[in-house]
Amino acid sequence: MAKNVRTMNCRPDDVFRVLADGWLYPAWVVGASRMRDVDESWPQPGAELHHSVGVWPALLDDTTVVEEWSPPNRMVMRARGWPIGEARVTLRVRAFDGGSMVRIDEEPVEGPATLVPGLITTPLLRWRNSETLHRLAYLAEGRAG
Repeated sequence: MAKNVRTMNCRPDDVFRVLADGWLYPAWVVGASRMRDVDESWPQPGAELHHSVGVWPALLDDTTVVEEWSPPNRMVMRARGWPIGEARVTLRVRAFDGGSMVRIDEEPVEGPATLVPGLITTPLLRWRNSETLHRLAYLAEGRAG
């Protein structure tokens, strides 16, 4: 499982305001390139984001579904990225030193990615999720207030 942590200069509520806006998903998730639709019930459990992954013209349409929504502390999603597979992504947020500490855990749970040793997948996911948290910080800090 890949784990990343980042401190942000905003409150946990500011982070969850970004997470609650499904249309912002490709602005902070590395690899998501565009949104096609967001369920009206987003971000409630069972709600889906309909996004595309990749770079044009090699785009794949897929979905991400909410498994748990517990603001302002925890969100769990199941992100699909076939043909690679599916991953469980957990975001944990807590108040820290006047701002927030955000942790993201990602673990392949279905498909070919589960067959690749963690020795290979973990460094790649950590590298990607470092940038994901960097982008999330820009959005959350920029909307803080």
